[in-house]
Amino acid sequence: MRNPGRLEALRLAGLTAAADPGMDRFARLVTRVLRVPVSLVSLLEVDRQVFPGMVGLSGPWAARRETPLSHSFCQHVVADGEPLILSDTRTHPRTCASLAIPDLRVIAYAGMPLTDADGHVLGSLCAIDHRPREWTADELHDLEDLTAACSMELRLRIATELIQRDRDHAALLLRASVELAHARDLTDLTRRLRHLFQGPAEPAFVGLLLADGPGLWRVIDPDDVWPVESAIDRLDRDAPFPSAQAMREQRTVFVPDRPSLLRGFGPEAVAGYDSLGLESVLCVPLPNRHGVLTWCWSRPHVLAPTEEAVLTTVAGYVSQAVERTRFVANRLSTAEQLQAAMLTELPEVPGLDMAALYLPAADQDMVGGDWYDAYPLPTALMLSIGDVIGHDVRAATVMGQIRSMLRQASLDDPAHSPAAALHAIDQAIDVLPLGVGATAVHARLERDAGRWRLTWSNAGHPPPLLHTPDSGVTPLSDHDLLLLGTSDDPSRHDHTHDLPPGSVLLLYTDGLVERRDEDIDAGTAHTAAVLARHADKPLPLLLEALSTGLAEVPRRDDVAVLVIRVAPDER
Repeated sequence: MRNPGRLEALRLAGLTAAADPGMDRFARLVTRVLRVPVSLVSLLEVDRQVFPGMVGLSGPWAARRETPLSHSFCQHVVADGEPLILSDTRTHPRTCASLAIPDLRVIAYAGMPLTDADGHVLGSLCAIDHRPREWTADELHDLEDLTAACSMELRLRIATELIQRDRDHAALLLRASVELAHARDLTDLTRRLRHLFQGPAEPAFVGLLLADGPGLWRVIDPDDVWPVESAIDRLDRDAPFPSAQAMREQRTVFVPDRPSLLRGFGPEAVAGYDSLGLESVLCVPLPNRHGVLTWCWSRPHVLAPTEEAVLTTVAGYVSQAVERTRFVANRLSTAEQLQAAMLTELPEVPGLDMAALYLPAADQDMVGGDWYDAYPLPTALMLSIGDVIGHDVRAATVMGQIRSMLRQASLDDPAHSPAAALHAIDQAIDVLPLGVGATAVHARLERDAGRWRLTWSNAGHPPPLLHTPDSGVTPLSDHDLLLLGTSDDPSRHDHTHDLPPGSVLLLYTDGLVERRDEDIDAGTAHTAAVLARHADKPLPLLLEALSTGLAEVPRRDDVAVLVIRVAPDER
């Protein structure tokens, strides 16, 4: 009765303890043809019998349309695979103690086995009388014919469900090919896998274990952690687990039910599956020995050939996704190290507070040509913000060259003029084959009679924003509207502005103010408003407020921000 194939057929038939018009029709035909008061289409589950077809039953059993096995004659039909024909159940040693006799008034009983296409006995179509009765040969022949028709109806329902399942599997493969191809990292890959397999007939648990030297380590989704994942996050290859066996032998391992698990694997594996209420598992090794993909069910499971083929194909998609995410992770790690080496560690300058932010674009190499710089000279602090077109490793490399040349140009000019340094870069770019455009703001910040003074030159870059306690936010709009590398154009100009105590100077690249479907002027106005609201906050909180929302949508450009606050007047 616990045969997994039989139980799977019952599930596919879709019938349970609820009225079904087709099954009720067969029960009515039995009562009419055999002239009996009660007829049942009885299907036997693990611990009960249910009546999707029923005529003549009364009392609470009629409302529930089910009984425990203590009231079941159908269980004998299923166990024997043969009809059970009794003229008086009270005199038969196999049934005389059944509670169906006093509670359901089953005295005469004739039950024929209902079967699926594979010969599994799912239940019985039975005729019941409340008094002893000798069943005639014609009556039993008619009941046999009706049972054959009812079995055919069950088989059609199962076949229809299998066809729908095959269609679902095809749709699953299509979704998997799309979803898994977009996984950003291994955690996201696991999350997408679990979302693929949802629904009452789908696995209760999907797990991904990756090869790691002598063993396997589990990829855990922090938003959906199962207890066993934390308790058993790593496995040795010789561990007595189905997944370890699949990895060792490089073959699919299927455990259909708990008895099979008990027979074939160690107590730690059994305890792990029991803790999750899981009884069956399929483990498929990933191609190229990347690891193992596991599907687990909370009940015994029958693995259809098409299902195994689909899940094996999904394992192939997962292997490709693992290769891709690992490649991207390695590439991003290299790029991030390159970017970190090129960005400045901010100096400590008495009377000034500084903080910076860099966010890479959300595609390509996650590194790019935006930069900030701050370095002290004997009499001043030099500041830069810039943007080389592009957000890839090449843009970052060109950015590093321009940034270094700009430093050298500032050191070579005795006056440390920002305009002169930018002009020197124009000339260098005309000679060197850098091949890209760039924008920048280069500035000098120095004390003058105890006050800070800003001198800057703008090469086609978004204007810095200055917040002062008395005037609020003012854009420093004076610029030459010229890109770097245009030395034939008119000379560059320096501009100056005093920074009173408590001032906050904001230098940024256009990734901060350019928003999708929004004019850049609107983005700049929004940034100015945020600066006005948070100018008195600690600089890390100000940067957090300025960058709010940038992580919620994919960024098409890098973001670099440099913010400097002049200490308040303590007098």
